[in-house]
Amino acid sequence: MLPLLRLASDGLEHNMDEAYEILAKQFGLTPEERTELLPSGGQSRYENRVGWARTYLTKAGLLESPARGRFRITQLGVQTLQSGVAEIDNTYLRQFPGFVEFRKKERSEVEGELGGEENSTSTPDEQLEQLHLLLQKQLAQDLLDRVRQCSPAFFERLVVQLLVAMGYGGSVSDAGKAVGRSGDDGIDGIIKQDRLGLDNIYIQAKRWNNTVSSEVVRTFAGSLAVQKANRGVIITTSDFSSSAKETAKTLGNIVLIDGETLARYMIEYNVGVTVAARYEIKRVDRDFFEED
Repeated sequence: MLPLLRLASDGLEHNMDEAYEILAKQFGLTPEERTELLPSGGQSRYENRVGWARTYLTKAGLLESPARGRFRITQLGVQTLQSGVAEIDNTYLRQFPGFVEFRKKERSEVEGELGGEENSTSTPDEQLEQLHLLLQKQLAQDLLDRVRQCSPAFFERLVVQLLVAMGYGGSVSDAGKAVGRSGDDGIDGIIKQDRLGLDNIYIQAKRWNNTVSSEVVRTFAGSLAVQKANRGVIITTSDFSSSAKETAKTLGNIVLIDGETLARYMIEYNVGVTVAARYEIKRVDRDFFEED
């Protein structure tokens, strides 16, 4: 916030595009840092933070908005810079009644869930993203708990549904024909890699609580060799040992999906979950307010 206030110290009107460019140079940001997106992918993290810096400074009365999409320093902002302030954060701004009132309106249960404090460096958008990730993590744990309580047969069917949802096998009926029939040689199922059935993926499903060892991976690799199969997937509700991961990496034709990844895929491809609510987040369209 302080660099933005200093940018406006000349008393002239500035726009946000100008601020983005000037501050990025001051901070020495790389192109990658400038284009890094929030987890939602809707806006760059850098521009989001500069935007909220302007909002907070304006609410505190240190900046003003003389025209649409523009900002200028106020007399209070000039006095703040003249005081020799070395840093401006939310705690510093609490001395200004306008900012305090704004924060009272802004603060919500979302911030409470995150344990947010007045001096938090996260913007409201970032806090919302953090809460979303927290909810996703809790949902993933709930999913794994439920899956671990299911029967092995149900877990095999779940795996098939997930792979079909991810684009393999064409349909559940086509993909499921081989599942349950190929239990020999440690293979729990076979699914088409593509809708045409040009290649198959061999599956081993382990509804385990214990860590999957490298021996399991090597045994499965042997089963693939017997079947003259090129690719295999081991899916577990637990995790894999470091040696198991290294073995799979060395072999090159076996993909390991642990419980955390399994739950993430289930959420992403809507297997075993349903939408509880939808929220639409809107922001100002800067192009709309551009004047010729």
